[in-house]
Order: sequence, then C-alpha cells, then structure tokens
Amino acid sequence: MRAILVPVPGGPDALTLSTVADLEVGPRDIRIQVAAAGVNRADVSQRQGYYPSPAGAPAWPGLEVSGIVTEVGSATTLFAVGDRVCALLAGGGYAAEAVVHEELALPVPEAIDLVDAAALPEALATVWSNVFLAAGLQSGETLLVHGGASGIGTTAIQLARLAGARVAVTAGSPEKLAVCRDLGADILIDYRSQDFPAEIDRATEGHGADVILDIMGGSYAARNIAALALDGRIMVIANQSGQDAVFNPMYLMQKRGRYWGTTLRARPFAEKAAIIAALRTDAWPWLESGAFRPVIDSRYPFSEAASAHRRMEASAHVGKIVLVP
Repeated sequence: MRAILVPVPGGPDALTLSTVADLEVGPRDIRIQVAAAGVNRADVSQRQGYYPSPAGAPAWPGLEVSGIVTEVGSATTLFAVGDRVCALLAGGGYAAEAVVHEELALPVPEAIDLVDAAALPEALATVWSNVFLAAGLQSGETLLVHGGASGIGTTAIQLARLAGARVAVTAGSPEKLAVCRDLGADILIDYRSQDFPAEIDRATEGHGADVILDIMGGSYAARNIAALALDGRIMVIANQSGQDAVFNPMYLMQKRGRYWGTTLRARPFAEKAAIIAALRTDAWPWLESGAFRPVIDSRYPFSEAASAHRRMEASAHVGKIVLVP
C-alpha cells in the first residue's frame, strides 16, 4: 500500500510517498481503507526526527484517520465491514490503509463528511481527556484556550460551550479571533497586542480562568499562573515555545493551583480506550445532533503532504488540516 515515509528526518520535503507492506490484522483489530488522515504538530516533530512512533506502531506519521472498515479480526464485536469510522492511532495514519484495535475507533455519523471525520479523534481525545476528565471543567467555570483557532482550540471552544462553560481564547489575528467568536468564545484576546492575564482579570472581574488549556508551555508558565483562578487547573499539552518553564511556586501555591503536563500518544492502551469510550458516551451525541462540528482548514492530497506541513508550521491554518490518499 502507499504510505508517506520519512527516510531521513528534516524539513517538509523529507516526506516521501512510497510503498510499504500491508499491515496484519489481529483478533480485535479492524482494517480501515483511509479516506483521510489528520495532520498534527506531533507529525511535524516526527518528521523532524524528534518524536518517533512508539514500539509496535508503524514507522510513518499519522495519529488519526477516517475511512471504511474493510476487514475485521476474528474476535471483533464493535464494527463490521462497510462501517464508517474514525480512529486514534499511535502512528501510521499517513497511508492508504490503517489497522487499529476496535476500541480506539468511533463510528462516523452519516451527517459528517467522511474526509472531515479524520479531524475528530486526536483533537477530541486531547480536549476531552485534559479539559473534562483531568481538569474537571464544570458548567459556569471559565476555560482559557491558547491557540483558539487551532484544531485543538476550535474543538475546545465548542465542547466547553456545550458543557455550559465560559470560554476565553488567545489568537494572533482579528480574523482568527472572529472564528473563535463565531464558535462561541466570549473573551477574545490578541496575544500580539494584549496581555492575556490582564484581559482575563478584567473580563472575569478578578476571578481568573478556572481551567487553562496551554499549547505554548514554558514561555506562558508564569503568565498562566497569573491568569489562574483559585483552585484553578493548568493543562499543558505542548511546548510550542520551546522554552523551559520559569515561575515562582509560591504564586501557584497561593492559588491552590495545579500545573499538569500530559501527552496522549504515549498513554497505555487501556487509558486511550477509556478516553475513546468516554467520548462515545458523553461527547458523541453532540456530534450526532449537529451541535458540534469539526472545523476544517484545508485538504491536501498525499502528494502535497509537504505543503500541508508548511501550512501547519506557519500557523496559517484555522481548524484542522487533512491529507487525502
């Protein structure tokens, strides 16, 4: 089958369309004919040589796909051949086919475009596991989302609003902030010209953000604590700043705050399966009803994967980028 490999780590042109052997299907696995693969920052890191696939996963990038089930394992009970699905992968999504344990897959509602569904698993699992399962965001609380126009951001805004929370976002342009507003964000902060702790303090009348979903990491650590409410929770899911976190622990202690770093890809299978099960029970009804929709920035054919990565690295996208075989 065709797959996008990285023979030598490097820039976007390191992505090479090639042919690999078909993957084997285990007893609880399903084989998916890929309609699309989501593009994530982790894929960029893997291409650069910093974030290889874990043991047992295909060597090529790709953490999420959508498509049609073409084969099921002998002990499979959740899906059948012909089903429309999307799935969370440890790697290997940039290919014509993907094989995944059935408990890491989700049904795609008929109202959702199958290609667009490739944008669902990674962002939904990341937001749900961090904002709701770990941080325990409640109705009436305030969520601050950094990078509000990203795939993670556009997902977090919608889910938090549906859960009854107030949403604040940071983004780097009026156009991106307008998208966030249209999705339901209440507090719009241009990080290029505004100080987000001051804006959060003003907008919440001194209360602060109860939960902060942070993709920037080190450079935002002290300011996140300044923007935090009492008993607030900071969930760090990336370190796009590339910097170490420097802050006075006393300020975090005074707010009885939690500063919590997580990743999704490296979690044990059982934890990932539990997250997917929670999504299916608690979040999927919003997708099925049309209350939640993935925000798609652009679609690229596999042959233009390098262009897709360039767009992501330039932070030019709003929502998710997907690759189509």
